[in-house]
Amino acid sequence: MTSVLLDDLARLVDQLRADGRRVIGPTVRDHAIVLDELTDASQLPYGWGVELEAGRYRLRRREDQLAFGHAAGPQSWKTFLHPAREMLWSTDAGVAGAVEPADPPPAFAFLGVRSCDLRAIGVLDRVLGDGRRYAQRRDGVFIVAVNCTEPGATCFCVSAGGGPRAESGYDVVLTELPDGRYVAESGSEPGARLLTRIPARPLEQPVAAGAAAAVDAAADRMGRTLPSGDLAGAIAAARESGRWDDVASRCLTCGNCTMVCPTCFCTDIVDSTDLTGEHAERWQRWDSCFDLDFSRLHGGPVRSSGASRYRQWLSHKLSSWNDQFGESGCVGCGRCIVWCPVGIDITEEAAALVDPVGGRRPG
Repeated sequence: MTSVLLDDLARLVDQLRADGRRVIGPTVRDHAIVLDELTDASQLPYGWGVELEAGRYRLRRREDQLAFGHAAGPQSWKTFLHPAREMLWSTDAGVAGAVEPADPPPAFAFLGVRSCDLRAIGVLDRVLGDGRRYAQRRDGVFIVAVNCTEPGATCFCVSAGGGPRAESGYDVVLTELPDGRYVAESGSEPGARLLTRIPARPLEQPVAAGAAAAVDAAADRMGRTLPSGDLAGAIAAARESGRWDDVASRCLTCGNCTMVCPTCFCTDIVDSTDLTGEHAERWQRWDSCFDLDFSRLHGGPVRSSGASRYRQWLSHKLSSWNDQFGESGCVGCGRCIVWCPVGIDITEEAAALVDPVGGRRPG
């Protein structure tokens, strides 16, 4: 493992771009911190933080100029690995067969991947990794992770089985220090080679220890928590709970939670033709189990009520996902809480299902 101290991220971004990679990282746009292509490090959200609560997201100016002093934004890295819309093939009248898009996927470098999102990428790898298109985009992605030192009010990664420290799955991991410097550690051979090409200082033990302590302290400052114990079993046993009707009275079934979730992966297929009828295309697009048509069969939708659709989403995420994939489908990023228009909180709903008396919604 290579460990060094970086004064800034300019040369890191430059080297990644020199390798022919599209660098994707956080930046400020449209009153939010979003993920977009970076052409240089100055586009990072230096000096910006966020205020998070159920159904609320606000940018705020920080008193420092840290680049990663914010929690998860509305997008996740799923946007680039499992796009919201993707053309599968096209064909024209008189042509035998269909033609798939010929352009190869870009070589990505993800900069600023939090531990929760790193785990989410691992979940997608296990769910979608056998798919040819996903594998083509995923292969060769260079990941620069960031250890979290300032969790948001809606974060609960520790109770979801993770933590603020990136444990594996990265090429380089950064820990941002209060003075704006970065402890950089390699997690792969390509990561170690990259760090040797960037001007850096030797990492002294007191600095490394301070960085590690800041990350450890973040684990005790989570804004939310899931119930402990056998959560998957408790959710499965609560199938007939009246809480599903309670949450359905508030839920708009808009599907925002599935769109912002870094692990939701369901898709639909749409075929279309142009006005002449001479050209046809097949597209894959994200779908949501909150959509009434998601479970439609020849006799109508299987889950026609809002209560049944919310139950499907939460039960799959926190319970039956374990049966399918051997792990939970929730990484504790809190996006579903923040971007729910009516502020429904998955940790609150889980607590109410596990303990119908103690977990009751106040008011």
